Amino acid sequence: MAKWVRKHDPEALAVRLRHAHSGRRGISEKRMFGGICLLHRGNLLCGSGGPGFMFRVGRDQDRAAMARPGAKAMRIKGRRFEGFVWVDPARCDARALRSWIAMAEKYVSTLPGKGE
Repeated sequence: MAKWVRKHDPEALAVRLRHAHSGRRGISEKRMFGGICLLHRGNLLCGSGGPGFMFRVGRDQDRAAMARPGAKAMRIKGRRFEGFVWVDPARCDARALRSWIAMAEKYVSTLPGKGE
C-alpha cells in the first residue's frame, strides 16, 4: 500500500469532484472531515480533505477498495472507519476518479435518501 502524508488543498480537490458530478441530480455539498463532502440524496458519497479524496464505498467493497492504487484506510482518532477510504490525488487521474465515484455510488445508491 502506498504511504503518503502530504497535505492537499481540499478546495482544489473539491473542484475536481464537482466537475465529475456536474449535471447529476440529488447531489449537495457539506463541510465535513476538514474539507468539502458531496452527498447523494443526503448520504455522504465522497469528499476532499487534507489527506486527499475520500470515498464511501461500504464494508462489502472495503477490501477491493483498499487493494486499489493510492488507497489508504480512513482513521479518526486512531479508529479505522471501514467502508471509507482516502485516496492519494496523485494516483487518481480522471479515469481513476470516475472509477472511485462509481464504486462509491454503487454503495450509496443502496441507502435510503435522508428526508425522503
